[in-house]
Amino acid sequence: MNILILIMIVTGSVIMVSNIYRYRRFMNDLKDVLSGGSERNLLWEWIGLLLLIFFLIGYLGIAFFGKPDLLMAGILFGGSVFVAIIITLMVRLIDTTKNRSMDVAELLISVVEARDPNLNGHSRYVQNIVICFYHHLPDAITSDINFLSLQFAALLHDIGKMGIPESILNKPGRLDDEEWEVIRSHPKIGVQVLASLESFETIREWILYHHERMDGKGYYKMAKEDIPMGARIISVADTYATITMRRPYHKPKTHEEALDEIKSVAGTQLDADLVKYFEKIPKEELIACAPETVEMNHGVIAPVKMTKDA
Repeated sequence: MNILILIMIVTGSVIMVSNIYRYRRFMNDLKDVLSGGSERNLLWEWIGLLLLIFFLIGYLGIAFFGKPDLLMAGILFGGSVFVAIIITLMVRLIDTTKNRSMDVAELLISVVEARDPNLNGHSRYVQNIVICFYHHLPDAITSDINFLSLQFAALLHDIGKMGIPESILNKPGRLDDEEWEVIRSHPKIGVQVLASLESFETIREWILYHHERMDGKGYYKMAKEDIPMGARIISVADTYATITMRRPYHKPKTHEEALDEIKSVAGTQLDADLVKYFEKIPKEELIACAPETVEMNHGVIAPVKMTKDA
């Protein structure tokens, strides 16, 4: 009987430690564009964590300093299992909600891309590259950037093009200066589209400034560290995607040619440190980022004018 009590106490203690760890990760996962809550929500999250720690301390106190019988051991063990079940259900519910929200965002982007033949899978391509890129960046860069938020920003970075007239988006010839000014307004339109979503405040800046240049010659003349890191990451991915996918005004370049062009603008257009990390990503990982709708041609060379890419 004592052995059974000991097993239940030890197992329950391990489960409670696991519960605290999983709950802490759950709290971190809530710091994104979908679940970023108010200060009141954060307060309740911390109260929950403190109660779990208090429960564990009481659990261990009874185990080592008390004389638990089978009933007490069963109650403590059952309590730890119950908490584990609740945390599991919360995690699954949040994951389901996030997946459905991403599906809605992808549907919205598909509508935008249906109006613009220049895109044709571009937004999803950029998002895939950003996901890959994120996993190759050091913690010093990613620690302040929520992964899910960055995914949404990458997917929605061109959402402002839904406010650009189709006569400009679908113009077969070269755009004049006035038309380029309209095209350049798409980041600002994107911010306006997302303005009603309070939790999207952080990624609105990433979307607004994803065409900024390190030398200050971008859309809004921001430079270097003034450009949000999320926007700089998306800018690298956007540039690679633009060079390597087929567009009406140019054929796709190869992976190697794209890297050469990206390295040539490191420090002027793109963040030089980010470019160094980007060029270390294995070729096959980046090529695998292209959705089926994106046409890749690994043997064609064609000039791409990066300074006037929308």
